[in-house]
Order: sequence, then C-alpha cells, then structure tokens
Amino acid sequence: MLTRTVAGRVYDASHSVGRNAQSGLGFYYPVDAALGEGDLVYVLNRGGENISNVAWNRTATGARISVITMGDVPGDEELVGDVGRYGDGDGELIWPTGIASDSRGNLFVTDEMLHRVSVFGKDGSFVSSWGAQGEAAGRLNGPAGVALDNDGNLLVVDSLGHRVQRFTTDGRCLGGWGEHGRADGQLDSPWGVTVDGEGYVYVADHKNHRVQKFTPEGGYAATFGSHGTGRGELTRPTAVAVDPDGDVYVCDWANSRVQAFAPDGRFLTTFIGDAQQPSKWSQMSIDANADVMKARRRVYTTEPEWRLAMPTGLVFDPARWRLLIMDTQRSRIQIYNKVKDYLDPQFNL
Repeated sequence: MLTRTVAGRVYDASHSVGRNAQSGLGFYYPVDAALGEGDLVYVLNRGGENISNVAWNRTATGARISVITMGDVPGDEELVGDVGRYGDGDGELIWPTGIASDSRGNLFVTDEMLHRVSVFGKDGSFVSSWGAQGEAAGRLNGPAGVALDNDGNLLVVDSLGHRVQRFTTDGRCLGGWGEHGRADGQLDSPWGVTVDGEGYVYVADHKNHRVQKFTPEGGYAATFGSHGTGRGELTRPTAVAVDPDGDVYVCDWANSRVQAFAPDGRFLTTFIGDAQQPSKWSQMSIDANADVMKARRRVYTTEPEWRLAMPTGLVFDPARWRLLIMDTQRSRIQIYNKVKDYLDPQFNL
C-alpha cells in the first residue's frame, strides 16, 4: 500500500530515484548513501567486477560515488557528478561498501577488498586513505559499514574481524569491541552500522540475523529481530537506520524488504517496495525507445518491478523525515516519507 498507519505512525511511499547506469545519470548496484549539505546525497555504487588470477586482467565497471541533489518532490533530482573510480590506487575503489560524511563535507568510504578507508574532500578530491589488513587493533579485515559517532569519530564495522572499531577521522584507532559468536554482544560477519541521537550504536549482525544495540562505549544493550521470514524476523540484514523518534529500520537483505521496529523492539511494519511509477531518469530511457514503450503496454502488470530486490543500504533523512532505501539489484533508491501531520480523509462532507 502507498500509505499506511501503524501504531500512531504514518508512512507514505513517495517515489524512486535512479536507473541502471555504469556511469553518469544513474546508479550501478547502490549499496549505501550519505547525506550532505542541503539537497546533496552521496550514493555509493558497488559496481560490477570480473576478477581473473592475473592482476592485469582485472576489470570492473560502475564503482563510484554518485553525487546528486534530491529535493522534496518526485522529479526534483539532478546529477551533480561522480567521485572515484575502479582501481586500487589513490582515490580508487574495488569493493566499496559503506560511506559516511562529516560536518565539513568530507566523505569516508570503506573498501572491503582493499581493507582500507578512503577519504574524499567536499569537492570530491582525494584526501587520504588509511588501513591495512590484519586482526590487531587498528587493522581492518573486510571493512563494511561506517558511521560518525556523536563525538565526530568514525565507527568502522570490521566484518571479517567480527567487531566494531572506533577511529579518529585521520585513522588513529581509539578502541573497539566485539568477538565472533552468537551470544548477546557477539557478532558474526556484521555489516551496517548507525548511531542514534543519544550515541547508542546499532549494528546489522549479518549472519546472526539480527540487529544489536550497544552503548556508546560498546556494551550490549538490546537486540532487534530474530531469524526467519515472518513479521519482525530477519535473514542476513545488511543495514540499519534510526529516526529522531527512535524507530529502527533494517534492510532485511535476503528477504528483499525493510522492516521497522519501535524503540523497544516491537515490530511495526514492513516495506516491500512501492515504485509504481518509473523514476524520472528511468522514464527518459523508456521514452527514448519506442519498442520498450510498446512492450511495457503489453504486460498484464508491472507490479514485480515496484518491489525491492535485495536492498543493501538505507539512511533516514531527519531534515525531510524520509527514509531512503538502496534498492540495490534494481539500481535505484525508493523513498518513503514519515508523515508527521497526517489527517485521515473525511467523507462526511
């Protein structure tokens, strides 16, 4: 449904942004996003890759950061430009996984393959990179999610190290927590991370099929979800976001949906995708090909393309009270508004 009311909350499906594109106007397997100043949104594209056993034959397409503006209404989005490209040199990316931005507009991008964090300036220029593979404190092993804590330090999810580490923005390790396991506070291939207004840290515990909440110091606080396909259950979650009300949103990756929980862990609702109209950029592609337009008119329904397909990342925009879902396999973003002043329709006129 396009509009739903649940437990005193109203969510309204707005529109989608993007189309499949290896460069330029569109996305290529978007996996995360970060909010910038004003209307700016930085979309991290995983890209596609073919790797052979010889370095000179390694090829890939689409790995980059798409810089876009995204206003309040459908069709308000515009491409500003791209940052980064495929490769293992300065400012290059192979398996980009997570992105965060600080108050100065700097971008921090984790690279799961290169075991490092790359830093880009507000203008998109390469600033630095740091990190090296290993298990010791400060080393990285398949870094995934990244977020700024409330003190301006970076939290990096060390996925293959089954831990979360805290760094200064120039790469100095300040500590961390986590170990491999299934008990409370233990992690198994964690992925996404976010921080709420009180400093609590939420981690998508990928192979434990749950989200764990930690104190700012890393102490275990709570668990959201359990393994399964039912309401409030998760299979291989990849990302988590928290809105100013404390509601928690989880990318239920293997179930191709996003689930919402109340601050106390109660299940609220499920988003399965409601992109009933093509995005502005997708419509441009359709309009440019008469055969595509004819083919679309012959199908009984386009409903399958409305739905999410293995969404990997999400971010809540508190300035506009909207949830941005990275609809990864469909190379687009689906947007839901959390409506704060909704009035039920009146039919007794």
